[in-house]
Amino acid sequence: MAALGAECVEAFKVEEKINAQKTDDSWKRHIIRQLKHRDKYQKAMFQDVILAYINLLERSNQRALITKGILGSGSRYPASSNDSLTSLISKNDDLKKTTGELAYQVLELQQEIKIKDSVLEEQHARMREVKRDLLGVQAEDGSLKVRVAEVTEGNRLLKREYDSLLERHHDMDQTFREEKLRGQELLEELVRRKQHAAVRMNSRNERRVRAREASLQKELETAGKVKVTIDVGSVSAPASREASPKSDLAERRTTRLFRSASVTSPPRILDSIKELFDRKKRRGNSLCLSLEEELYVPVGICLAARVPARALHVLDAHELGINAVRFSSSCNLLATGGTDRSIKLWDVKAGMLHNRGTLDGSNEGITSIEFDQTGTRVLAASYDKSALFWRLDDSAPKLTLTGHSRKVTAAKFKCSLRQVVTGSADRTVKIWDLHRAACIQTIEVLSYCSDVVCSEHVIVSGHYDRKIRFWDSRAASCTQEVPLQGKVTSLDISTDHRQLLSCSRDESLQVVDLRMNNSRICFSPDGSYLAAGSADGAVYIWNVNSGNLETRLPDMHSSSINAVAWSGSGEYVVSVDKSRRAVLWSDI
Repeated sequence: MAALGAECVEAFKVEEKINAQKTDDSWKRHIIRQLKHRDKYQKAMFQDVILAYINLLERSNQRALITKGILGSGSRYPASSNDSLTSLISKNDDLKKTTGELAYQVLELQQEIKIKDSVLEEQHARMREVKRDLLGVQAEDGSLKVRVAEVTEGNRLLKREYDSLLERHHDMDQTFREEKLRGQELLEELVRRKQHAAVRMNSRNERRVRAREASLQKELETAGKVKVTIDVGSVSAPASREASPKSDLAERRTTRLFRSASVTSPPRILDSIKELFDRKKRRGNSLCLSLEEELYVPVGICLAARVPARALHVLDAHELGINAVRFSSSCNLLATGGTDRSIKLWDVKAGMLHNRGTLDGSNEGITSIEFDQTGTRVLAASYDKSALFWRLDDSAPKLTLTGHSRKVTAAKFKCSLRQVVTGSADRTVKIWDLHRAACIQTIEVLSYCSDVVCSEHVIVSGHYDRKIRFWDSRAASCTQEVPLQGKVTSLDISTDHRQLLSCSRDESLQVVDLRMNNSRICFSPDGSYLAAGSADGAVYIWNVNSGNLETRLPDMHSSSINAVAWSGSGEYVVSVDKSRRAVLWSDI
Protein backbone atom coordinates (compact mmCIF):
# COMPACT_ATOMS: atom_id res chain seq x y z
CA MET A 1 0.00 0.00 0.00
CA ALA A 2 2.81 2.39 0.84
CA ALA A 3 4.58 1.48 -2.40
CA LEU A 4 1.41 2.31 -4.39
CA GLY A 5 1.11 5.71 -2.71
CA ALA A 6 4.73 6.54 -3.40
CA GLU A 7 4.32 5.73 -7.09
CA CYS A 8 1.24 7.93 -7.34
CA VAL A 9 3.08 10.85 -5.78
CA GLU A 10 6.01 10.41 -8.05
CA ALA A 11 3.75 10.23 -11.15
CA PHE A 12 2.00 13.43 -10.06
CA LYS A 13 5.28 15.24 -9.57
CA VAL A 14 6.56 14.15 -13.00
CA GLU A 15 3.33 15.41 -14.67
CA GLU A 16 3.53 18.62 -12.77
CA LYS A 17 7.10 19.11 -13.81
CA ILE A 18 6.25 18.51 -17.46
CA ASN A 19 3.39 21.03 -17.28
CA ALA A 20 5.62 23.50 -15.50
CA GLN A 21 8.29 23.15 -18.17
CA LYS A 22 5.72 23.67 -20.96
CA THR A 23 4.32 26.73 -19.21
CA ASP A 24 7.79 28.12 -18.58
CA ASP A 25 8.81 27.60 -22.16
CA SER A 26 5.68 29.25 -23.65
CA TRP A 27 5.69 32.54 -21.74
CA LYS A 28 9.47 32.81 -21.82
CA ARG A 29 9.51 32.54 -25.58
CA HIS A 30 6.76 35.11 -25.86
CA ILE A 31 8.58 37.54 -23.61
CA ILE A 32 11.85 37.02 -25.45
CA ARG A 33 10.21 37.73 -28.78
CA GLN A 34 8.61 40.89 -27.45
CA LEU A 35 11.85 42.04 -25.88
CA LYS A 36 13.81 41.39 -29.03
CA HIS A 37 11.25 43.30 -31.07
CA ARG A 38 11.32 46.25 -28.68
CA ASP A 39 15.08 46.04 -28.23
CA LYS A 40 15.48 47.12 -31.83
CA TYR A 41 13.99 50.56 -31.03
CA GLN A 42 14.27 51.35 -27.34
CA LYS A 43 17.05 49.27 -25.86
CA ALA A 44 19.15 52.25 -24.96
CA MET A 45 16.33 54.26 -23.39
CA PHE A 46 14.89 51.36 -21.32
CA GLN A 47 18.10 49.59 -20.38
CA ASP A 48 17.31 49.89 -16.69
CA VAL A 49 13.90 48.30 -17.14
CA ILE A 50 15.38 45.47 -19.17
CA LEU A 51 18.05 44.79 -16.55
CA ALA A 52 15.42 44.69 -13.85
CA TYR A 53 13.37 42.27 -15.90
CA ILE A 54 16.42 40.06 -16.51
CA ASN A 55 17.06 39.96 -12.77
CA LEU A 56 13.45 38.97 -12.29
CA LEU A 57 13.88 36.11 -14.73
CA GLU A 58 17.00 34.97 -13.02
CA ARG A 59 15.19 34.92 -9.69
CA SER A 60 12.37 32.97 -11.30
CA ASN A 61 14.85 30.45 -12.72
CA GLN A 62 16.49 30.14 -9.39
CA ARG A 63 13.15 29.36 -7.79
CA ALA A 64 12.42 26.79 -10.48
CA LEU A 65 15.78 25.16 -9.87
CA ILE A 66 15.12 25.11 -6.18
CA THR A 67 11.76 23.48 -6.86
CA LYS A 68 13.39 20.85 -9.06
CA GLY A 69 16.01 20.14 -6.43
CA ILE A 70 13.35 19.73 -3.80
CA LEU A 71 11.36 17.42 -6.04
CA GLY A 72 14.48 15.38 -6.92
CA SER A 73 15.40 14.99 -3.33
CA GLY A 74 11.88 13.77 -2.63
CA SER A 75 12.20 11.05 -5.23
CA ARG A 76 15.47 10.00 -3.73
CA TYR A 77 13.92 9.96 -0.28
CA PRO A 78 10.44 8.52 -0.79
CA ALA A 79 10.00 8.10 2.89
CA SER A 80 9.51 11.94 3.53
CA SER A 81 6.50 13.00 5.45
CA ASN A 82 3.24 14.43 4.17
CA ASP A 83 4.03 17.80 5.83
CA SER A 84 7.03 18.45 3.61
CA LEU A 85 4.95 17.68 0.49
CA THR A 86 2.24 20.08 1.55
CA SER A 87 4.77 22.84 2.16
CA LEU A 88 6.27 22.31 -1.29
CA ILE A 89 2.86 22.48 -2.93
CA SER A 90 2.10 25.74 -1.13
CA LYS A 91 5.46 27.16 -2.18
CA ASN A 92 4.75 26.13 -5.77
CA ASP A 93 1.42 27.98 -5.59
CA ASP A 94 3.16 31.07 -4.25
CA LEU A 95 5.66 30.90 -7.11
CA LYS A 96 2.83 30.72 -9.66
CA LYS A 97 1.09 33.65 -8.04
CA THR A 98 4.30 35.67 -8.01
CA THR A 99 4.89 34.81 -11.66
CA GLY A 100 1.41 36.06 -12.59
CA GLU A 101 1.93 39.30 -10.71
CA LEU A 102 5.25 39.82 -12.44
CA ALA A 103 3.65 39.18 -15.82
CA TYR A 104 0.94 41.80 -15.01
CA GLN A 105 3.63 44.29 -13.93
CA VAL A 106 5.41 43.64 -17.23
CA LEU A 107 2.22 44.53 -19.12
CA GLU A 108 1.77 47.71 -17.09
CA LEU A 109 5.39 48.64 -17.74
CA GLN A 110 4.83 48.10 -21.46
CA GLN A 111 1.81 50.41 -21.37
CA GLU A 112 3.79 53.06 -19.53
CA ILE A 113 6.56 52.67 -22.07
CA LYS A 114 4.09 53.36 -24.89
CA ILE A 115 2.80 56.47 -23.11
CA LYS A 116 6.34 57.71 -22.53
CA ASP A 117 7.18 57.04 -26.16
CA SER A 118 4.30 59.27 -27.30
CA VAL A 119 5.25 61.97 -24.80
CA LEU A 120 8.85 61.71 -25.95
CA GLU A 121 7.80 62.10 -29.59
CA GLU A 122 5.80 65.21 -28.71
CA GLN A 123 8.75 66.65 -26.82
CA HIS A 124 11.03 65.95 -29.77
CA ALA A 125 8.59 67.72 -32.11
CA ARG A 126 8.34 70.68 -29.76
CA MET A 127 12.12 70.75 -29.45
CA ARG A 128 12.46 70.86 -33.25
CA GLU A 129 9.96 73.74 -33.38
CA VAL A 130 11.80 75.56 -30.60
CA LYS A 131 15.07 75.09 -32.46
CA ARG A 132 13.54 76.53 -35.61
CA ASP A 133 12.15 79.47 -33.65
CA LEU A 134 15.50 79.92 -31.99
CA LEU A 135 17.23 80.05 -35.36
CA GLY A 136 14.70 82.67 -36.55
CA VAL A 137 15.13 84.72 -33.38
CA GLN A 138 18.90 84.56 -33.71
CA ALA A 139 18.67 85.74 -37.32
CA GLU A 140 16.31 88.57 -36.31
CA ASP A 141 18.58 89.45 -33.40
CA GLY A 142 21.49 89.75 -35.81
CA SER A 143 19.53 92.02 -38.15
CA LEU A 144 18.34 94.15 -35.21
CA LYS A 145 21.90 94.52 -33.97
CA VAL A 146 22.93 95.71 -37.43
CA ARG A 147 20.01 98.14 -37.48
CA VAL A 148 20.83 99.38 -33.98
CA ALA A 149 24.35 100.08 -35.11
CA GLU A 150 23.04 102.02 -38.11
CA VAL A 151 20.56 104.00 -35.99
CA THR A 152 23.27 104.76 -33.43
CA GLU A 153 25.49 106.11 -36.14
CA GLY A 154 22.61 108.14 -37.59
CA ASN A 155 21.79 109.53 -34.14
CA ARG A 156 25.39 110.52 -33.71
CA LEU A 157 25.30 112.42 -36.99
CA LEU A 158 21.95 114.03 -36.12
CA LYS A 159 23.26 115.03 -32.71
CA ARG A 160 26.23 116.69 -34.33
CA GLU A 161 23.91 118.49 -36.77
CA TYR A 162 21.51 119.46 -33.97
CA ASP A 163 24.37 120.95 -31.95
CA SER A 164 25.42 123.04 -34.92
CA LEU A 165 21.81 124.16 -35.54
CA LEU A 166 21.34 124.96 -31.86
CA GLU A 167 24.43 127.12 -31.92
CA ARG A 168 23.15 128.90 -35.02
CA HIS A 169 19.76 129.33 -33.34
CA HIS A 170 21.39 130.95 -30.31
CA ASP A 171 23.27 133.31 -32.56
CA MET A 172 20.16 134.17 -34.59
CA ASP A 173 18.08 134.56 -31.42
CA GLN A 174 20.61 136.97 -30.02
CA THR A 175 20.59 138.89 -33.30
CA PHE A 176 16.76 138.87 -33.31
CA ARG A 177 16.61 140.25 -29.78
CA GLU A 178 19.05 143.00 -30.67
CA GLU A 179 17.06 143.85 -33.80
CA LYS A 180 13.80 143.75 -31.85
CA LEU A 181 15.17 146.15 -29.27
CA ARG A 182 16.40 148.36 -32.05
CA GLY A 183 13.00 148.18 -33.77
CA GLN A 184 11.25 149.09 -30.53
CA GLU A 185 13.57 152.02 -30.05
CA LEU A 186 12.98 153.16 -33.63
CA LEU A 187 9.22 152.73 -33.21
CA GLU A 188 9.26 154.67 -29.95
CA GLU A 189 11.31 157.37 -31.61
CA LEU A 190 8.90 157.43 -34.56
CA VAL A 191 5.88 157.61 -32.27
CA ARG A 192 7.56 160.33 -30.22
CA ARG A 193 8.29 162.36 -33.33
CA LYS A 194 4.75 161.90 -34.64
CA GLN A 195 3.36 162.91 -31.28
CA HIS A 196 5.53 166.02 -31.29
CA ALA A 197 4.49 166.74 -34.87
CA ALA A 198 0.85 166.24 -33.94
CA VAL A 199 1.21 168.53 -30.93
CA ARG A 200 2.88 171.19 -33.10
CA MET A 201 0.26 170.84 -35.82
CA ASN A 202 -2.58 170.97 -33.31
CA SER A 203 -1.00 174.01 -31.71
CA ARG A 204 -0.73 175.74 -35.09
CA ASN A 205 -4.31 174.77 -35.91
CA GLU A 206 -5.53 176.06 -32.57
CA ARG A 207 -3.62 179.33 -32.99
CA ARG A 208 -5.00 179.69 -36.52
CA VAL A 209 -8.53 178.96 -35.33
CA ARG A 210 -8.20 181.33 -32.41
CA ALA A 211 -6.86 184.05 -34.70
CA ARG A 212 -9.71 183.46 -37.12
CA GLU A 213 -12.21 183.49 -34.26
CA ALA A 214 -10.74 186.72 -32.94
CA SER A 215 -10.79 188.27 -36.40
CA LEU A 216 -14.34 187.15 -36.99
CA GLN A 217 -15.40 188.37 -33.55
CA LYS A 218 -13.76 191.69 -34.17
CA GLU A 219 -15.41 191.93 -37.56
CA LEU A 220 -18.80 191.08 -36.06
CA GLU A 221 -18.33 193.62 -33.28
CA THR A 222 -17.31 196.29 -35.79
CA ALA A 223 -20.22 195.43 -38.05
CA GLY A 224 -22.57 195.57 -35.08
CA LYS A 225 -21.41 199.04 -34.06
CA VAL A 226 -21.68 200.62 -37.52
CA LYS A 227 -24.98 202.17 -38.54
CA VAL A 228 -26.11 200.64 -41.81
CA THR A 229 -27.81 202.83 -44.41
CA ILE A 230 -28.81 201.42 -47.74
CA ASP A 231 -28.44 203.91 -50.60
CA VAL A 232 -30.39 203.00 -53.71
CA GLY A 233 -28.19 205.21 -55.76
CA SER A 234 -25.17 203.18 -54.90
CA VAL A 235 -26.00 200.94 -57.85
CA SER A 236 -24.62 203.62 -60.15
CA ALA A 237 -21.42 203.80 -58.21
CA PRO A 238 -19.38 201.77 -60.69
CA ALA A 239 -20.05 204.23 -63.49
CA SER A 240 -19.08 207.19 -61.39
CA ARG A 241 -15.98 205.41 -60.18
CA GLU A 242 -14.97 204.75 -63.72
CA ALA A 243 -15.32 208.40 -64.52
CA SER A 244 -13.31 209.64 -61.57
CA PRO A 245 -10.47 207.62 -60.05
CA LYS A 246 -10.01 210.08 -57.23
CA SER A 247 -13.65 209.95 -56.34
CA ASP A 248 -13.37 206.14 -56.50
CA LEU A 249 -10.59 206.15 -53.96
CA ALA A 250 -12.50 208.53 -51.76
CA GLU A 251 -15.60 206.45 -52.04
CA ARG A 252 -13.68 203.32 -51.05
CA ARG A 253 -12.40 205.06 -47.99
CA THR A 254 -15.81 206.37 -47.01
CA THR A 255 -17.75 203.19 -47.75
CA ARG A 256 -15.42 200.58 -46.19
CA LEU A 257 -17.56 200.17 -43.09
CA PHE A 258 -20.69 200.00 -45.15
CA ARG A 259 -19.33 197.07 -47.21
CA SER A 260 -18.63 195.09 -44.04
CA ALA A 261 -22.33 194.95 -43.34
CA SER A 262 -23.73 195.34 -46.82
CA VAL A 263 -26.07 193.00 -48.61
CA THR A 264 -23.08 191.02 -49.92
CA SER A 265 -21.58 190.69 -46.44
CA PRO A 266 -23.96 188.18 -44.71
CA PRO A 267 -23.10 185.24 -47.00
CA ARG A 268 -19.43 185.83 -46.41
CA ILE A 269 -19.96 186.01 -42.66
CA LEU A 270 -22.10 182.87 -42.69
CA ASP A 271 -19.45 181.08 -44.75
CA SER A 272 -16.82 182.13 -42.25
CA ILE A 273 -18.94 180.88 -39.35
CA LYS A 274 -19.62 177.60 -41.10
CA GLU A 275 -15.92 177.14 -41.87
CA LEU A 276 -15.10 177.94 -38.26
CA PHE A 277 -17.44 175.26 -36.92
CA ASP A 278 -16.23 172.77 -39.50
CA ARG A 279 -12.66 173.42 -38.47
CA LYS A 280 -13.59 173.07 -34.79
CA LYS A 281 -15.32 169.82 -35.58
CA ARG A 282 -12.26 168.45 -37.36
CA ARG A 283 -9.69 169.91 -34.96
CA GLY A 284 -7.38 167.22 -33.67
CA ASN A 285 -8.06 165.06 -36.71
CA SER A 286 -6.15 167.11 -39.23
CA LEU A 287 -3.22 164.69 -39.17
CA CYS A 288 -5.33 161.57 -39.36
CA LEU A 289 -8.09 162.17 -41.92
CA SER A 290 -7.51 161.17 -45.50
CA LEU A 291 -9.10 162.92 -48.45
CA GLU A 292 -11.78 160.23 -48.64
CA GLU A 293 -12.62 160.67 -44.94
CA GLU A 294 -13.03 164.47 -45.28
CA LEU A 295 -15.90 164.07 -47.75
CA TYR A 296 -19.29 165.22 -46.63
CA VAL A 297 -21.41 162.50 -45.09
CA PRO A 298 -25.05 163.05 -44.12
CA VAL A 299 -25.53 162.66 -40.38
CA GLY A 300 -28.85 162.27 -38.59
CA ILE A 301 -29.58 165.11 -36.22
CA CYS A 302 -31.58 164.48 -33.05
CA LEU A 303 -33.56 167.45 -31.79
CA ALA A 304 -35.49 165.41 -29.21
CA ALA A 305 -35.33 161.66 -28.62
CA ARG A 306 -38.57 159.72 -28.66
CA VAL A 307 -39.43 157.26 -25.93
CA PRO A 308 -40.43 154.00 -27.71
CA ALA A 309 -43.82 152.59 -26.79
CA ARG A 310 -44.40 149.56 -29.01
CA ALA A 311 -42.64 147.09 -31.28
CA LEU A 312 -42.82 147.88 -35.00
CA HIS A 313 -41.01 144.81 -36.39
CA VAL A 314 -39.85 141.53 -34.85
CA LEU A 315 -37.72 138.98 -36.71
CA ASP A 316 -35.10 136.25 -36.23
CA ALA A 317 -32.12 138.17 -37.51
CA HIS A 318 -29.43 135.46 -37.07
CA GLU A 319 -29.12 131.70 -36.97
CA LEU A 320 -27.77 131.83 -33.39
CA GLY A 321 -27.77 134.33 -30.54
CA ILE A 322 -27.11 138.04 -31.23
CA ASN A 323 -24.44 139.73 -29.10
CA ALA A 324 -24.14 143.26 -30.52
CA VAL A 325 -26.16 145.91 -32.39
CA ARG A 326 -25.26 149.41 -33.64
CA PHE A 327 -26.80 152.20 -35.78
CA SER A 328 -24.65 154.08 -38.28
CA SER A 329 -24.44 157.87 -38.29
CA SER A 330 -26.97 158.02 -41.14
CA CYS A 331 -29.64 156.57 -38.78
CA ASN A 332 -31.20 154.32 -41.43
CA LEU A 333 -28.48 151.64 -41.43
CA LEU A 334 -28.23 149.05 -38.66
CA ALA A 335 -25.65 146.29 -38.01
CA THR A 336 -26.11 143.19 -35.84
CA GLY A 337 -23.45 140.66 -34.85
CA GLY A 338 -24.07 137.18 -33.54
CA THR A 339 -22.64 133.90 -32.40
CA ASP A 340 -23.03 132.61 -35.99
CA ARG A 341 -19.77 134.48 -36.84
CA SER A 342 -21.39 137.03 -39.18
CA ILE A 343 -22.45 140.68 -39.20
CA LYS A 344 -25.72 141.49 -40.92
CA LEU A 345 -26.63 144.93 -42.27
CA TRP A 346 -30.24 146.18 -42.17
CA ASP A 347 -31.95 149.17 -43.78
CA VAL A 348 -34.61 150.79 -41.59
CA LYS A 349 -37.44 151.83 -43.90
CA ALA A 350 -41.02 152.62 -42.98
CA GLY A 351 -40.67 150.97 -39.60
CA MET A 352 -39.31 147.71 -41.04
CA LEU A 353 -35.87 146.04 -41.07
CA HIS A 354 -34.73 145.03 -44.58
CA ASN A 355 -31.63 142.87 -44.98
CA ARG A 356 -28.97 144.74 -46.91
CA GLY A 357 -26.08 142.28 -46.80
CA THR A 358 -23.72 140.22 -44.68
CA LEU A 359 -20.12 140.83 -43.60
CA ASP A 360 -18.17 137.57 -43.23
CA GLY A 361 -14.64 136.70 -42.20
CA SER A 362 -14.76 136.10 -38.45
CA ASN A 363 -13.70 132.66 -37.24
CA GLU A 364 -15.87 132.84 -34.11
CA GLY A 365 -18.77 134.83 -32.68
CA ILE A 366 -18.98 138.63 -32.73
CA THR A 367 -18.84 140.47 -29.38
CA SER A 368 -18.96 144.15 -30.37
CA ILE A 369 -19.81 146.36 -33.41
CA GLU A 370 -18.86 149.98 -34.16
CA PHE A 371 -19.46 152.30 -37.16
CA ASP A 372 -17.05 155.11 -37.96
CA GLN A 373 -18.25 158.73 -38.16
CA THR A 374 -18.76 158.49 -41.91
CA GLY A 375 -20.97 155.41 -41.58
CA THR A 376 -19.05 153.65 -44.38
CA ARG A 377 -16.77 151.43 -42.31
CA VAL A 378 -17.44 148.81 -39.63
CA LEU A 379 -15.22 147.62 -36.79
CA ALA A 380 -16.04 144.44 -34.87
CA ALA A 381 -14.54 142.44 -31.99
CA SER A 382 -14.55 138.65 -32.03
CA TYR A 383 -14.14 135.61 -29.83
CA ASP A 384 -11.25 134.50 -32.11
CA LYS A 385 -8.86 136.92 -30.29
CA SER A 386 -8.97 139.50 -33.11
CA ALA A 387 -10.74 142.64 -34.32
CA LEU A 388 -11.93 142.96 -37.93
CA PHE A 389 -12.38 146.02 -40.16
CA TRP A 390 -14.75 146.17 -43.16
CA ARG A 391 -15.83 148.67 -45.76
CA LEU A 392 -19.52 148.48 -46.57
CA ASP A 393 -18.82 147.94 -50.27
CA ASP A 394 -16.95 144.66 -49.57
CA SER A 395 -18.19 141.66 -47.59
CA ALA A 396 -14.63 140.46 -46.87
CA PRO A 397 -12.67 142.14 -44.06
CA LYS A 398 -10.11 144.68 -45.22
CA LEU A 399 -7.99 144.26 -42.08
CA THR A 400 -7.69 141.68 -39.30
CA LEU A 401 -6.00 142.95 -36.13
CA THR A 402 -4.43 140.08 -34.19
CA GLY A 403 -2.31 140.24 -31.05
CA HIS A 404 -4.57 139.53 -28.09
CA SER A 405 -4.20 136.20 -26.27
CA ARG A 406 -7.90 135.88 -25.31
CA LYS A 407 -11.21 136.99 -26.77
CA VAL A 408 -11.63 140.65 -27.77
CA THR A 409 -14.61 142.10 -25.90
CA ALA A 410 -14.76 145.61 -27.42
CA ALA A 411 -13.42 147.53 -30.43
CA LYS A 412 -13.97 151.29 -30.93
CA PHE A 413 -12.77 154.00 -33.32
CA LYS A 414 -10.77 156.83 -31.81
CA CYS A 415 -11.51 160.44 -32.70
CA SER A 416 -8.81 160.12 -35.34
CA LEU A 417 -10.34 157.59 -37.70
CA ARG A 418 -6.96 156.09 -38.50
CA GLN A 419 -6.69 154.55 -35.04
CA VAL A 420 -8.87 152.06 -33.16
CA VAL A 421 -8.89 150.76 -29.59
CA THR A 422 -9.58 147.18 -28.52
CA GLY A 423 -10.18 145.70 -25.08
CA SER A 424 -9.70 142.04 -24.27
CA ALA A 425 -10.15 139.39 -21.62
CA ASP A 426 -6.34 139.10 -21.54
CA ARG A 427 -6.23 142.25 -19.34
CA THR A 428 -4.86 144.56 -22.04
CA VAL A 429 -6.11 147.48 -24.10
CA LYS A 430 -4.39 147.96 -27.46
CA ILE A 431 -4.25 150.95 -29.81
CA TRP A 432 -3.95 150.08 -33.53
CA ASP A 433 -2.89 152.04 -36.60
CA LEU A 434 -5.24 151.10 -39.46
CA HIS A 435 -2.82 152.23 -42.16
CA ARG A 436 -0.13 149.85 -40.94
CA ALA A 437 -2.52 147.25 -39.49
CA ALA A 438 -0.21 147.13 -36.48
CA CYS A 439 -0.44 147.66 -32.74
CA ILE A 440 1.26 150.91 -31.76
CA GLN A 441 0.57 150.80 -28.02
CA THR A 442 -0.41 148.21 -25.39
CA ILE A 443 -1.82 149.21 -22.01
CA GLU A 444 -1.84 146.70 -19.14
CA VAL A 445 -5.21 147.27 -17.45
CA LEU A 446 -4.83 144.86 -14.51
CA SER A 447 -8.19 143.11 -14.91
CA TYR A 448 -10.62 141.50 -17.40
CA CYS A 449 -11.68 144.33 -19.74
CA SER A 450 -15.38 144.09 -20.65
CA ASP A 451 -15.83 147.32 -22.65
CA VAL A 452 -14.04 150.50 -23.76
CA VAL A 453 -15.09 153.98 -24.93
CA CYS A 454 -12.88 156.74 -26.31
CA SER A 455 -12.65 160.50 -26.38
CA GLU A 456 -9.86 162.52 -27.96
CA HIS A 457 -6.96 161.53 -25.70
CA VAL A 458 -8.76 159.49 -23.03
CA ILE A 459 -9.66 155.81 -23.08
CA VAL A 460 -12.22 154.59 -20.54
CA SER A 461 -12.28 150.87 -19.74
CA GLY A 462 -14.70 148.82 -17.62
CA HIS A 463 -13.45 145.78 -15.68
CA TYR A 464 -14.53 142.72 -13.77
CA ASP A 465 -12.66 143.95 -10.68
CA ARG A 466 -15.56 146.44 -10.19
CA LYS A 467 -13.67 149.48 -11.46
CA ILE A 468 -13.82 151.97 -14.31
CA ARG A 469 -10.38 153.22 -15.33
CA PHE A 470 -9.44 156.34 -17.28
CA TRP A 471 -6.25 156.15 -19.37
CA ASP A 472 -4.23 158.89 -21.02
CA SER A 473 -3.41 157.37 -24.41
CA ARG A 474 -0.44 159.70 -24.86
CA ALA A 475 1.35 158.45 -21.74
CA ALA A 476 -0.31 155.01 -21.33
CA SER A 477 -0.98 155.85 -17.69
CA CYS A 478 -4.08 155.51 -15.53
CA THR A 479 -5.35 158.95 -14.53
CA GLN A 480 -8.41 157.95 -12.51
CA GLU A 481 -10.27 154.96 -11.09
CA VAL A 482 -13.98 154.87 -10.26
CA PRO A 483 -15.01 151.97 -7.97
CA LEU A 484 -18.43 150.34 -8.40
CA GLN A 485 -20.42 147.71 -6.50
CA GLY A 486 -20.41 145.02 -9.22
CA LYS A 487 -18.53 143.77 -12.25
CA VAL A 488 -18.69 146.29 -15.09
CA THR A 489 -20.28 144.74 -18.19
CA SER A 490 -20.85 147.72 -20.51
CA LEU A 491 -20.01 151.39 -21.08
CA ASP A 492 -21.43 154.20 -23.24
CA ILE A 493 -20.50 157.85 -23.59
CA SER A 494 -22.83 160.71 -24.46
CA THR A 495 -22.39 162.54 -27.77
CA ASP A 496 -21.01 165.63 -26.02
CA HIS A 497 -18.51 163.44 -24.11
CA ARG A 498 -19.67 164.89 -20.80
CA GLN A 499 -21.37 161.85 -19.28
CA LEU A 500 -20.37 158.21 -19.00
CA LEU A 501 -22.96 155.47 -18.53
CA SER A 502 -21.99 152.14 -16.94
CA CYS A 503 -23.83 148.87 -16.40
CA SER A 504 -22.70 146.40 -13.75
CA ARG A 505 -23.79 143.05 -12.36
CA ASP A 506 -25.18 144.52 -9.17
CA GLU A 507 -28.35 145.31 -11.20
CA SER A 508 -27.61 149.03 -11.32
CA LEU A 509 -26.80 151.71 -13.90
CA GLN A 510 -24.55 154.64 -13.03
CA VAL A 511 -23.99 157.93 -14.83
CA VAL A 512 -20.54 159.46 -14.31
CA ASP A 513 -19.99 163.15 -15.01
CA LEU A 514 -16.89 163.35 -17.24
CA ARG A 515 -16.25 167.02 -16.77
CA MET A 516 -13.72 165.73 -15.53
CA ASN A 517 -26.28 142.70 -16.08
CA ASN A 518 -24.32 141.78 -19.20
CA SER A 519 -26.62 143.86 -21.36
CA ARG A 520 -25.12 146.57 -23.56
CA ILE A 521 -26.52 150.00 -22.73
CA CYS A 522 -26.75 153.26 -24.67
CA PHE A 523 -27.63 156.96 -24.40
CA SER A 524 -30.20 158.61 -26.58
CA PRO A 525 -28.55 160.94 -29.12
CA ASP A 526 -29.66 164.05 -27.20
CA GLY A 527 -28.42 162.61 -23.89
CA SER A 528 -31.86 162.89 -22.26
CA TYR A 529 -32.58 159.16 -21.95
CA LEU A 530 -30.71 155.91 -21.57
CA ALA A 531 -31.80 152.43 -22.67
CA ALA A 532 -30.78 149.09 -21.22
CA GLY A 533 -31.79 145.48 -21.80
CA SER A 534 -32.54 143.10 -18.98
CA ALA A 535 -32.32 139.38 -18.31
CA ASP A 536 -36.13 139.24 -18.14
CA GLY A 537 -36.35 140.12 -21.87
CA ALA A 538 -37.57 143.70 -21.33
CA VAL A 539 -36.09 147.05 -22.44
CA TYR A 540 -35.97 149.79 -19.80
CA ILE A 541 -35.86 153.53 -20.63
CA TRP A 542 -34.71 156.02 -17.95
CA ASN A 543 -34.80 159.78 -17.90
CA VAL A 544 -31.26 160.98 -17.27
CA ASN A 545 -32.27 164.35 -15.82
CA SER A 546 -34.82 163.05 -13.31
CA GLY A 547 -33.45 159.51 -12.85
CA ASN A 548 -36.98 158.12 -13.19
CA LEU A 549 -37.95 155.07 -15.24
CA GLU A 550 -39.83 156.37 -18.29
CA THR A 551 -41.09 153.08 -19.65
CA ARG A 552 -40.63 149.32 -19.73
CA LEU A 553 -40.95 147.47 -23.07
CA PRO A 554 -41.75 143.78 -22.38
CA ASP A 555 -43.06 140.66 -24.14
CA MET A 556 -41.08 140.75 -27.40
CA HIS A 557 -37.96 138.88 -26.26
CA SER A 558 -38.00 135.31 -24.99
CA SER A 559 -34.46 135.40 -23.54
CA SER A 560 -32.08 137.89 -21.97
CA ILE A 561 -31.19 140.97 -24.04
CA ASN A 562 -27.57 141.25 -25.09
CA ALA A 563 -27.45 144.76 -26.60
CA VAL A 564 -29.51 147.87 -27.43
CA ALA A 565 -28.88 150.76 -29.82
CA TRP A 566 -30.53 154.15 -30.33
CA SER A 567 -30.62 155.66 -33.84
CA GLY A 568 -28.86 158.97 -34.36
CA SER A 569 -32.15 160.68 -35.20
CA GLY A 570 -33.63 159.50 -31.89
CA GLU A 571 -36.57 157.91 -33.69
CA TYR A 572 -35.79 154.19 -33.29
CA VAL A 573 -34.39 151.80 -30.69
CA VAL A 574 -33.27 148.26 -31.58
CA SER A 575 -32.76 145.44 -29.05
CA VAL A 576 -31.24 141.99 -29.71
CA ASP A 577 -31.18 138.84 -27.58
CA LYS A 578 -29.54 135.45 -27.20
CA SER A 579 -32.36 133.68 -29.04
CA ARG A 580 -31.36 135.40 -32.36
CA ARG A 581 -34.25 137.91 -32.26
CA ALA A 582 -34.03 141.61 -33.13
CA VAL A 583 -36.84 144.07 -32.26
CA LEU A 584 -37.28 147.57 -33.72
CA TRP A 585 -39.02 149.95 -31.27
CA SER A 586 -40.53 153.41 -31.75
CA ASP A 587 -43.34 155.61 -30.48
CA ILE A 588 -44.98 155.85 -33.90
